[in-house]
Amino acid sequence: MLVRSLLFGVLITFILATPAFADGDPTRGKRVYNKCKACHLVDESTKKKVGPHLAKIFGRKAASTKGFKYSKAMRKADIVWDQKNLDAFIKKPRKFLKGTKMRFAGLKKEKDRRDVIAYLKEVTK
Repeated sequence: MLVRSLLFGVLITFILATPAFADGDPTRGKRVYNKCKACHLVDESTKKKVGPHLAKIFGRKAASTKGFKYSKAMRKADIVWDQKNLDAFIKKPRKFLKGTKMRFAGLKKEKDRRDVIAYLKEVTK
């Protein structure tokens, strides 16, 4: 009985200590990002793509990349890109922000989103 109580306590501690967004696998995330790279760069290159670059995305206000023509909805949105907002946006962009110009359907699998976010955290600093 004591062992069972200890194991239960350890399990509860583990669950409570686990962050809401467990870190993903950036190596796998790089492969998932292949779905994004046709439209987005991860650096501030002068090369133009369909979507804005993602350099320094975390902590950045939406629609703040100079030289990119954002939708009216994105310009009016009061969004700062963090893990939670980015996860919701790449899950279903048009549901997250009605009127966005982004036509990508989204990444349905939570693991894919966690992994691509982990990749972006590494390469967009």
